[in-house]
Amino acid sequence: MTKTPQPFFSAGVKVKLGNSPQASGPRVPPVEILRSIGDLARQGNIQEAMVQSDKALAAGFVHPMLLNFAALKLEMSGRPEDAIAVLLEARAMAPKDPGTLNALGLVYLRLERFVEALECFEALGGLDPNLAIAHANQGQALQAIGLGDRAEAAFKRALDLAPEHPVSLTGLASLASRRGAHAEAKGYAERVLKGAPMAAEANMCMARAEVDLGTPELAEARLAHLLTDPHITPIEAADARNLIGDILGARGEHDQAFAAYLACNSALRTEYGPLFGTGAGAMGHAQSMARYFQRTTASAWARKPAGKPLADSPRSHVFLMGFPRSGTTLLEVALTGNEDVVTLEEQDALIDGVRQFMRHPDDLDALARASEAELDMFRAAYWRRVREAGIEPSGKVFLDRYPLNTLKLPLIARLFPDAKVLFALRDPRDVVWSCYRRRFQMSPSMYHFLDLEEAARFYDSVMTFKTQLETRLDQDMLVLRHEALLEDFEREVQAICAFIGLEWREAMRDFGARTRSRSMATPSTAQLTRGLSKDGTGHWRSYTIPMARALEVLEPWVQKLGYSEG
Repeated sequence: MTKTPQPFFSAGVKVKLGNSPQASGPRVPPVEILRSIGDLARQGNIQEAMVQSDKALAAGFVHPMLLNFAALKLEMSGRPEDAIAVLLEARAMAPKDPGTLNALGLVYLRLERFVEALECFEALGGLDPNLAIAHANQGQALQAIGLGDRAEAAFKRALDLAPEHPVSLTGLASLASRRGAHAEAKGYAERVLKGAPMAAEANMCMARAEVDLGTPELAEARLAHLLTDPHITPIEAADARNLIGDILGARGEHDQAFAAYLACNSALRTEYGPLFGTGAGAMGHAQSMARYFQRTTASAWARKPAGKPLADSPRSHVFLMGFPRSGTTLLEVALTGNEDVVTLEEQDALIDGVRQFMRHPDDLDALARASEAELDMFRAAYWRRVREAGIEPSGKVFLDRYPLNTLKLPLIARLFPDAKVLFALRDPRDVVWSCYRRRFQMSPSMYHFLDLEEAARFYDSVMTFKTQLETRLDQDMLVLRHEALLEDFEREVQAICAFIGLEWREAMRDFGARTRSRSMATPSTAQLTRGLSKDGTGHWRSYTIPMARALEVLEPWVQKLGYSEG
């Protein structure tokens, strides 16, 4: 949905022609028709290829290639869901057709349905392990899911097969850039730009590297030139404007910086509105759950024993949460300085329980009443997802970092009543401003961050919900102030260690090096590679005028949380 769709021919997938069993049907088109359409596509004449496919379909012929072009036309008309339906029909007709698998995966990727995209690309790779595009597209899906190590391996496997593969080079540049390895990112990006000087993501990686090298004027000129490209997508243009905003803000040109951020987020609201802008969204869900807990009693949620620990249980189970941009990444990388800690980074291992018990506030009644036998099924599902992510928690201090697990505290309390909760806190004004200016993988929750007042109201909803739970859930929780961590890192981390049953290690100080090797890149990652810094504190002060309405919403929390003097 974000790029002009391309058919599978341009991706290096061979076209299957003729009356093979995979292409059988009531009226298989003659090989000459298929070859003619395929030649048009390979020559870049996509429009004529679609016209000829339409004619063949109208004549009653059926073949995966024809359906692929029909799907392409639907997607280019802004109907990606209809395109998926057509491609699923093609896949049912020919389950091992490589073009259909690739095309279906690409549409899923554009719709940000990354798990489904990955399944298609893995199936494609299973048909031909030497197909570079299969590994490259697996890398794109894995990167979007957050499995950076696996994504990097997939991209590098594609480069082994096709040394200058642009998708893989771009993916590796992006991974390196987002973890702050700008010299590495620059090397990959330069290889992409040799063949495609206006490649958007490669130019973005180069611009980040230029900022890191102290030449922001080069980055700004590069991004301004990129924005003149008529082929740039709305999301690519938004990303470029976001980085321009960072450059202008660092230079003290705050009015111009805010104009760039506003242009970025307004474009993203337009682009993602059909997917995430309808209904009450994550904020409405938080508000409805808060209303539920207003009318429930503490006795209904009294702590219940979780039963006998399994032999392969972790030594200690810790959930690290808080509103996004409150400092959870810093806490995580600090704690992993102890070799006894293993961590799951922003992957929703609770999803099975959420689907059963938290789709609607009324589901919470069933959660409160659930038997241990029923809860055991969802505990098992949770640990299965943890291990599928490549984490072995047995005998370790297992840290599950997912900021918005705050909204899942009732489920955590029932599934894991003995777990510890670390709750990160930061000045609400810094939090909301940071959420507005940083780019996240889009979701119903992240969509709220594209408007300042809406982001503030979402913060209010989540914190109201969390506050109500304090009198109803009996969960061991330690609240951690980001500012205190910046002020006295060792003291605060030692307090955390005491709470979760962990020993302090001097290696916990050296989180910058560990950040550079993280598989999961968050908006904080590149910042943390430079070590502990107060640079992100108080940025909101330069934007008080555009933040005026958001600040009104946040003021009660500023007072309640003790930030009024800050």
